[in-house]
This record gives sequence, structure tokens and C-alpha cells, in this order.
Amino acid sequence: MIDEKIRSGFHKALGAWFQAAGRSLPWRDDPSPYRVLVSEFMLQQTTVAAVLPYFARWMRSFPDVETLAAAPEESVLKHWEGLGYYSRARNLHKAAKAIAANFQNKIPAELSQLRSLPGIGPYTAAAIAAFAFDQPVPVLDANIARVIARLFDCRQDITTAAGRRFLQQAATALLHTSGGRQHTSALMDLGATICRSGPPECSLCPVQKFCRAAAPASLPIKPARKPVTRLVEWCALATKRRSVFLIPSPGPRWKGLWLLPAAEPRDAEPTATLTYAITRYRVTLHLRSTAPAADWTPFPLDNLPPMPTPHRNALALALTKPRAPIE
Repeated sequence: MIDEKIRSGFHKALGAWFQAAGRSLPWRDDPSPYRVLVSEFMLQQTTVAAVLPYFARWMRSFPDVETLAAAPEESVLKHWEGLGYYSRARNLHKAAKAIAANFQNKIPAELSQLRSLPGIGPYTAAAIAAFAFDQPVPVLDANIARVIARLFDCRQDITTAAGRRFLQQAATALLHTSGGRQHTSALMDLGATICRSGPPECSLCPVQKFCRAAAPASLPIKPARKPVTRLVEWCALATKRRSVFLIPSPGPRWKGLWLLPAAEPRDAEPTATLTYAITRYRVTLHLRSTAPAADWTPFPLDNLPPMPTPHRNALALALTKPRAPIE
């Protein structure tokens, strides 16, 4: 797919660019296996900018595998609050427990052992191997997949088995025999800053001469996005003596978190309304004031348990309005 001379020239050009323009990231500046593990869980479906403050706070509270493994789940979820997709936090917690129990608090370097940990699939295992252990393994996140598809002018739908196989083979063909950390970081940054979704800035690309794509903006090929589905939810706002009444999530959505209780729809104007997006849904959340039910649990407003961001934000919005009295 690519000869050694071309591969060597590609690596030299990409490496020089990365040394000058690569992003400084806390898990990259200090790529210890634990810091890489945490970052990879946080970065699933979340941007670098959103992760940065959470990562710093997490590392202050849970600086190593042993501390995280011993932490109560409620504390783990509280530190994750606002990042969304809370199953990642629970899986990271489970992975830490498994590492403590089976690997003496040391994150394994072998792909098969990494894959045995909760929440770690092929991509995350490869990313940890590359970033934490400098292994030359193909890593295909969205940015790298886009770069590879354009470099090799991939004309297949990259979400199909054939398309994924093409990307895997092409990414493998680009690998050096060592230096997986820099190579993968450079490809990732190239996709994040220059070879972006939509029209790329080809004139700034350090490896443009190696790119086979005649129309890079049209790549990668993927199926059309599913249409957004609109939903409406009603929740109860019950307060008493500077406390609000909540219920534990019945799951599977927002498992381990506390929610505003569900409420029956009303024709009257809601106390507060908030709209949020989750996967391919756009949800309009209405709150209405009501008396608490016997099985709802009160929590002080200044010491709330872990809550999903939409419910926390809706509560904050409602409490700024005069129609949401606090006794």
C-alpha cells in the first residue's frame, strides 16, 4: 500500500510539523498510563476543551488507580457531573477496581489485557497502548479516520466492514516500528486543526504532497445523519425548607444519578422550560411545581447529589423564578 521511502518521508514531514505545532495537553505532557486511561474515557464523545477542567479536578481527587478503585461510586459520579454519558464514569471506576484486583494497581500494556477491562474496546485499548506505552499500533478516532481516508482517497463508506478494514490496513501501513505516541498524536492533531471536517486547509498541511484525495472535502464517506427526534418531558419541582425532592434514576439512562421526579403534563404554563440534546434527540424539559410524594428524597440545595446536567440546569433555572417558592 505504501513503500518505505514514501513512509519515511511522510513520517519526517509529519513529525517536524508536530514538534512545532502539536498541542500541549496534560495527559500528553505527562503520559503516565493512569492519566492516559482517564483521558481516554473522558474523551469518548467529548471535546478536548470540555474535558480539560474535569481532568484537572479528577486528578486532584483521584490521583492514581488505587485511590479511584477505593472511592465510592457517588463520589466518582459527582466528579463526572456535567460530562454526560455517565456509563463511562462507572466503567472507568470498574476498570480501576479490576486493575487493582488483577494487576496490582498497574495498568497492563498488552492489548488483550487492556481489552479485558470494563469499558475498554478496540479503540481505547489501542489508544492506551500508543499514548501510555509508545506502542506502534493503529489508532482510529474520528480525526485520524478522516486523515487516513483522505490520504488514501478511500471511496468506501467508512462505517461499513469493508471501509473499516481499509482504514485499519492503511493506518497500519503508515506505522513506524516504534514511536507510536508521537505518530498517533501527530495524526490526531492534524485532523483536529488542519484536516478538519468539511473543507480542510490543504495549503497548511505538512503532508499534502502525500495525499491522494482529489476532493478531500468530500471524504470520508459516511451515511447521512439520522433526523433529529423531538421529545417532551415533564418533571416535578417540589421544594421545602431550602431542599428539593429527588428520586434515584431507575436506569438504564442516568443510572446512579438523582433526578427530578416525572410529572404528568399540564396545560398550564410550566414553572421553567429547558431544551437539551442527547444523541439524536432534542428534548424539551418542562418543570411544574408540586407537593412532594412520600417516597421522594429531600436534598439541601447547597449539597445536591450527582444529577444529570439537564435536570440540574432546569432546577437552577426554576429557582430563579418567583413561581418556584422555597419554604
